[in-house]
Amino acid sequence: MADQRRGDWGQQPQPSRPPSMSQQIVKAAAAAAAGGSMLLLSGLTLAGTVIALTVATPLLVIFSPVLVPAAFALTLLAGGFLTSGGFGVAALSVLSWMYKYMTGKHPVGADQIDQARARIAEKARDIKSSAQQRAEQASL
Repeated sequence: MADQRRGDWGQQPQPSRPPSMSQQIVKAAAAAAAGGSMLLLSGLTLAGTVIALTVATPLLVIFSPVLVPAAFALTLLAGGFLTSGGFGVAALSVLSWMYKYMTGKHPVGADQIDQARARIAEKARDIKSSAQQRAEQASL
């Protein structure tokens, strides 16, 4: 059963041997090469970032009176478009729901609307009858 879970269909498990010295050396060399190349790439990235920041800082300082309001305006513009789109989608979904409700297709939540309408009508009848009773009592 354990052999089938590992994928060794019908084969006997082989005893594991400790790695030889040459295998360990090859693994260490591969790890050192991979680690060294990653370290080199991270160093080059850091150097490029520092150089780009050194070049860009004076430009950012010079153009900041223009860039900050432009970034603020773009943020407001993007937020406005996203909000407008969200309200448009909401309005279309409400109109679609209303159309389905009016045509009798019974959309989700129609039962709650009907129950609320019945409760409001019942409360209106109660208020009307209590107002009539009070008016009769006041006229006596």
